[in-house]
Amino acid sequence: MEAIYIMWLRQLKRYWRSKSRVIGSLAQPVLFLVALGFGFGPIFEKAGGGNYIQFLAPGIIAMSVLFTSMFNGISLIWDKQFGFLKETLVAPVSRAKILLGRTLGGATVATIQGIFVLIISYIIGFRIENFIMLPIALLFMFLIALLFTALGTTIASKLEDMEGFQLIMSFLIMPIFFMSGALFPVEDLPNPLKIVTVLNPLSYGVDGLRCALNGIFNTAILKDIAVLVVIISIILAIGTYLFSKIEA
Repeated sequence: MEAIYIMWLRQLKRYWRSKSRVIGSLAQPVLFLVALGFGFGPIFEKAGGGNYIQFLAPGIIAMSVLFTSMFNGISLIWDKQFGFLKETLVAPVSRAKILLGRTLGGATVATIQGIFVLIISYIIGFRIENFIMLPIALLFMFLIALLFTALGTTIASKLEDMEGFQLIMSFLIMPIFFMSGALFPVEDLPNPLKIVTVLNPLSYGVDGLRCALNGIFNTAILKDIAVLVVIISIILAIGTYLFSKIEA
């Protein structure tokens, strides 16, 4: 447990040391909230969808968590290139614990980022329907963060350069985000696109987060949690195997 805690704490320290990273990572969510929320809001309302900010904010919170958690894998590649990872791997500690500590640390950072965006959303005009459900919303933020931090770390385990990692992340992140229902309702999509949203793990995170924050949902909240937990378990198992193959 001590090794997991040390790796978790190290990830948090990295986050708080970079003030520009904290501020810069909030710029895109704020831009989406303001530009889309107020730009498409009147059209969404005329179409009978209600207040678009209420619909959009949970999706943008999920987006912020997704981006922060996926790009957390860069720190692993950075450690590889500068030899910090080698110092960690030669320690008499299970590699599974090292991976778990890094993943939990990255997920905590991404969840904090999501909380910041939630606060900004509230300032802009978003309102939480039932504050009793706020802990459930935080749970979904953490599950989304854990899932995509594990995925980013798993991919980074097999790569050596940051440019390749960023290309792969860009290729994955945008389809995952846009086909999750974060920006628009998925009920009336054509069947092929509906299948994509069903297979997209972020869809369950967005759905659960939206249900917890404003009561709008497509899937039962327990099903959302169950799907996320199963996928997290699978990715962590794959990630542990790949991480164990890294040469010290």
